[in-house]
Amino acid sequence: MNEGGNWRGQIALLTAITVGIGTRTSMAQEVGDTPSHTVSASAHGPAMQLAVGTPARKNASSGHANGSCLTDHDRELLTDFGGLTHYEAANTVLSSPAPGENRVVFIGDSITESWKIEGPYGTFPGKPYINRGIGGQTTPQMLVRFRQDVIELQPTVVVIMGGTNDIAGNTGHMTLEQIENNLASMADLATVHGIRVVLCSVTPTVDYPWNQIENYAAQKGYVYVDYYSALKDEHGGLPPWLSKDGVHPLPTGFAIMAPLAEAGIERALAR
Repeated sequence: MNEGGNWRGQIALLTAITVGIGTRTSMAQEVGDTPSHTVSASAHGPAMQLAVGTPARKNASSGHANGSCLTDHDRELLTDFGGLTHYEAANTVLSSPAPGENRVVFIGDSITESWKIEGPYGTFPGKPYINRGIGGQTTPQMLVRFRQDVIELQPTVVVIMGGTNDIAGNTGHMTLEQIENNLASMADLATVHGIRVVLCSVTPTVDYPWNQIENYAAQKGYVYVDYYSALKDEHGGLPPWLSKDGVHPLPTGFAIMAPLAEAGIERALAR
């Protein structure tokens, strides 16, 4: 995938995964169900451990607790794993970029989807920026829809942010190498199609501390945007004035992220 053939391991995506009580809770928040009896959880172990005296809940096929919302989530994985129907209609009516227009597509999970990027009242008024985030998605799901939701929209730049839900186990167990491969595949696909790449760190969360992918971005010549350092508090997480749940930014958080993203896009356009 790179000329030296040794890119593996150079995406220092995670140095440690310390998954505490909030990891599975964060996953449940992504798909709409917050367990009320969570004691502890692990990205690679049981979906959740219940308090003493609470009846054990059967797990769905993906390992999720068998709550109604999570069952619906598993059903969606079987019928439309990549979420191709989510933006299908919007993509159909979207016109091709005008001559000289530097279209930018943001692809990611709920953090991207909840970011008001588009329109006159969005973060980037007057900019031809398009939001293609889907809540709860993992990097393999993003990769499945990358052609439809990014390449076929003919952007000049793509802004990629994902990986949090992989660690939360939304589509089952994921190794670090698999996450790295999916991010690299999206970046490489974009490059092959002449789309400039901006790789972003995830936002900080104390339940799964992330290292940046800065080394990989530098090696491949991609622009790197470090949201993590700009948003983290002294504990390495999102402070309450930037996030209600410690995972998803509030408008105050997006206000910090916006100029960083814009600067990254401008660097990509200048290359």
